[in-house]
Amino acid sequence: MNKPVRKAVFPVAGLGTRFLPATKVMPKEMLPLVDRPLIQRAVEEAQEAGIEEFIFVSGRGKSLITQHFEIQPELRDELEKKDKLDLLEKLSHSDIPSGKVQITMQQRALGLGHAVWCAKNLVGDEPFAVFLVDVMTLGETGCMAQMIEAYNNVGGNIIATSPVPRDLTYKYGIVDVENEEKEVTAINAMVEKPDPKDAPSNLHILGRYILQPEIFTLLEERKVGAGGEIQLTDAMVRLMESQPFHSVKLKGETYDCGHHLGFIEANLAFALADPEFGEATYKILQKYIERDKNHAAA
Repeated sequence: MNKPVRKAVFPVAGLGTRFLPATKVMPKEMLPLVDRPLIQRAVEEAQEAGIEEFIFVSGRGKSLITQHFEIQPELRDELEKKDKLDLLEKLSHSDIPSGKVQITMQQRALGLGHAVWCAKNLVGDEPFAVFLVDVMTLGETGCMAQMIEAYNNVGGNIIATSPVPRDLTYKYGIVDVENEEKEVTAINAMVEKPDPKDAPSNLHILGRYILQPEIFTLLEERKVGAGGEIQLTDAMVRLMESQPFHSVKLKGETYDCGHHLGFIEANLAFALADPEFGEATYKILQKYIERDKNHAAA
């Protein structure tokens, strides 16, 4: 029987320079995706998948992230007095019980692999999930819940993937899989940003992983890869020599919130899908589309 995945690692030490000046003081993970921060969206995805403990690999000036998940009794009391039950319900998703949030520091930006390694002592000898908060997914079932379902069936290591146009494979990490048509299939290799004519598939790596603890032994060697950094992909390729890796094709859409246009698109998509904001958002979009049509026709 496969060991359960109880812990999730969130590498959140980055400076978010692409979003300056918005991120001069506020961590990029706290930027709101419609009505809640990116980091909360990721934590909720983990909670939906049954994950119980949340490990933030943080950096200097990132205290707002952990503060966001602290229970604030005075705020709850005030909302209760005013009978704002809808806001109480929303607030509950950002209240994580004591002992379920842990923090470790990445003192120097040495790469994603190093960030994951920083969580070694908190993860211990058990499988764990990794969430890259820049990536948001939208579907009937969360991405990690889909991955956990696959993990319970096949075990080993799991990587979430999603198709991209073949002519854009040079922008992504691409997996070579046994059967590109299957939702869950074994991974033979990973290729970083291949030329479209050489790409083994069009499935790109999303930024959601389930990894076995043996990855830490490889990361601890601190072998430097692309960009002079310790790369998680390099360690996964080596771990693949002794352990199985499977791709889980996401049922849903994926959004890269690490740059402005991807973040804007994500806000539109999530707003349209939200029961509270969807109809009003659609009308706003229609208004601007009609205005541009009229300008073009003038």
